[in-house]
Formats: sequence, structure tokens, C-alpha cells
Amino acid sequence: MEFLADYASFLAKTVTLVVAILVVLITLASLRKGRGKQGSGHLEVQKLNDFYKSMRERLEQQLVDKDQLKAQRKREAKAAKQAKKSGESRSRVFVLDFDGDIRASAVENLRHEVTAVLTLATPQDEVVLRLESGGGMVHGYGLAASQLVRVRDAGVPLTVCVDKVAASGGYMMACIGQKILSAPFAILGSIGVVAQLPNVHRLLKKHDVDFEVLTAGEYKRTLTVFGENTEKGREKFQDDLETTHELFKNFVARYRQELAIDEVATGEVWLGISALGKRLVDELKTSDEYLAERAREADLFHLHYAEKKSLPERFGMAASTVIEHGLLKGLSRLNEQRFWQ
Repeated sequence: MEFLADYASFLAKTVTLVVAILVVLITLASLRKGRGKQGSGHLEVQKLNDFYKSMRERLEQQLVDKDQLKAQRKREAKAAKQAKKSGESRSRVFVLDFDGDIRASAVENLRHEVTAVLTLATPQDEVVLRLESGGGMVHGYGLAASQLVRVRDAGVPLTVCVDKVAASGGYMMACIGQKILSAPFAILGSIGVVAQLPNVHRLLKKHDVDFEVLTAGEYKRTLTVFGENTEKGREKFQDDLETTHELFKNFVARYRQELAIDEVATGEVWLGISALGKRLVDELKTSDEYLAERAREADLFHLHYAEKKSLPERFGMAASTVIEHGLLKGLSRLNEQRFWQ
């Protein structure tokens, strides 16, 4: 009887854990669905001149003589007053960031940031994009590149800074800038297209497992993971890749006319130093160096569009965290109990 009681207790705990796991999965799925529908957020704006100024002043307080520092502050205040009195207006630089993953999901923020910039920016201003991406899905990066085309078509100068990597879809975005700046050892290029997928047809056939694909349209499915691939399907798939590559090349050549496109559109990548010789970039310079230079003569504003989380979403995330901790604790106790029994 004691064994049955222990077994019933163990079974009840196991069922409870399974139900809790299902609740977590359903909660996370609903949150993800809700996040896609949310669409509301706010634009965060930071004046980078103030950031640079605060760092400089902090350093000056430690290194510069107090009397000299006081005199310097008076000169700066006087110069600022005269500039305001004369009505001098400084150009504006709008700084955006794009940290790309394989799906180019950062485009959801970029599209709002570009829209905000174009409500105010003029040809006397500038947009600086700090870009980091190794590329990914064609349609995702195609949309991201289209957002930058909006800036260029509006006549607003666009500068793209690459500190680490802008390859494949990342370079598709970078090439739209009138000026591309690269760190000496950043990775650029990879103007090519790749697609790969496993095929387990022979494994299924070995174990007498049939897999059927029904389609309407000769090329509705060219290659498949489970079915038997044909030579005709492979040829069609390769033709599609070649077509996409050709469109990619033409897109880059349109915005970087100085490139020998057939020479660089081989799928290869180059470090910044070599990329400069290939005309993939215009200058070797980090984004920090460039923005610090521009801050001396222009007002710099960093823009970031942040999505708002609804109350149910915030509550759901908190609840899922609590449940997760409870599950881990319960599993730990269950494993301990099983071990000692």
C-alpha cells in the first residue's frame, strides 16, 4: 500500500508538471501572437552632443586646472550666446542602428525610425546608419534596404558605418549609402545567394516509410526534405538562385556604379582594408570617430523606436517567469525524490 501511495504521489506531481509546461507554452504562444498585433510604441531621442560633452567635462574636471577650466567655460558660454543671438543654425545628424539577424527583424523598428526622420530631415541634414549584419532572408533584407532607399530618394544624405560586418543582405543595405565607412577589419561583401536543406528520403525508404507531396503547378515544390528530389527540381531551384543573384548584383550596381560588379559579386568577403581597394567602401573609419567629428559642427540625435508592451503581455511575461521557476524547483525535488527512492 505504501508503494501505491508513493506511486500515486509521483504520478500526481508528474501530471502537474506536464500541465504547467503546457500552460507556459500556451502563454508564450499567445504573447508572441499578441506582440505581432501590438504595433504601438514610442520614439526615444537622445542628443549625442550632450553625451560627448558630459564625458569631456568629466575628464576635464580631473585633468585641467580649475582657473583654466573656469575661463574655458566662460568662453564656451559666450560663444554659445553669440551663436544663438546671430541665429546660426547647425545641421542635424540623425543616427540610427540596425543590428540584423537572419530574419532582419530589426526592420520593424527601422521603418518607424525612417518615417520619423523624413518628417523633419532636409537635404542639409544627414542620416547615419550604424549597420551590423551578416545577412539572412532575401525578403527581410529587401524590405530593410527599401527603407534606406526612402532616405536616399528624399534627398537626405545617407552615410553607412560598418564597424564589424555588413555581408550579403547587410551589404545590400550598406550599398545604398552615398558614403560607406568601414573599420579596417570589418567584414564586407558576400554578394551571393545560398540555400540548403537536408533530405531524409533514403532514411525513410530504408524503414519503409512513404511520404507523399501533392501539388498543383509543376514547380510548386522543387526540392523537399522528405520526398525524393528530381534532377528537374534541382535545376529549377538553381535557376531561381541564379535569378535572385542577378537581381542582387543589379541592385548593388545601381547604387555603387564605381564597382566592377562581376569581380566582387562572387560571394566572397573582404576585410575593410581590402574592401577599400575593391571600392566596396569609401573610407576606413569607425563610427565612433566619424560621429565625434560630426558632433563638432552638427547636432547629433540618436533615434530608437521602442515597442510598448501591453499590460497583459507584461503580466504574462511575469507569470511565465514565475511558472518557469516553479517548474525548475519542482523538477529538482522530483529528481531528488526519485533518486532517494
